[in-house]
Amino acid sequence: MTTHPHPAVITRYAEGGSGLDDATVWSVEVHLEGCPGCRSRLAGTATDDTRALLDRVAAGLAEGIEAGPDPVRPPRPWSAVHRRWLVWALLPWLTMTVAVLACAFVLASVRPEVPSLVLLLAPVAPLPGVAVAWSRRADPAWELIAGTPAAGLPMLLRRTASVLAVVVPALALAGAGTGVSLALALLPCLAFTAATVALGAVVGVRRAAVGLGVLWTLAVVLPSVATMHLPVVLRPGSVPAWALATVALAAFAASRASGFRRLSSHN
Repeated sequence: MTTHPHPAVITRYAEGGSGLDDATVWSVEVHLEGCPGCRSRLAGTATDDTRALLDRVAAGLAEGIEAGPDPVRPPRPWSAVHRRWLVWALLPWLTMTVAVLACAFVLASVRPEVPSLVLLLAPVAPLPGVAVAWSRRADPAWELIAGTPAAGLPMLLRRTASVLAVVVPALALAGAGTGVSLALALLPCLAFTAATVALGAVVGVRRAAVGLGVLWTLAVVLPSVATMHLPVVLRPGSVPAWALATVALAAFAASRASGFRRLSSHN
């Protein structure tokens, strides 16, 4: 619109645009953006209700400007700990792990002639928690976290440490209560955890945990229960081998840190 709109048109526009087609309303709005005179005329033709509304809006804006912006609340320390270390989906799995270890402790106390289930379950005790600690199926915010700079091996290690913080004390208590060697209870646990993280860079953490758990169950747990004897890998002489395996697997996992930056490795 190159000329000023007719005063009657501005009046109708101020009353809500009744009787004006869309093209006329659009042209009036475009003209008002660059014409102070027509804007003043529009203000003069506003209804009492419109003026009252504008006065209320102006008063609210003035109060908001005078009061200033709301203070920014600093992030809570617990919020940062939760994002970096914890996943609520871990809770049922950790509860299940502690319950299974408690059952193994009770069975070892009632049936001492049976091979120690505490030792047999020690290597695989942390694996369910580790599998869930960094899984797209268990973490509702996985897509958001996996795309951040904090994702990758450091995040996985922090969450794995939260799993071990629950499993290791439970193993230590169960082992001390049944009289088994703490080294034989804890070193295989740490070795299998390191193996899960190391293989997780290649096949995915969840697949690595499931594969190692199934392999240990078929190769060691079931034969030990069937023969009523502990295997060689869980006898006192195997402690140095477990310690060496733990260190070697941890070093291999550290060398594969770049593999955890691929989204496909976090499943």
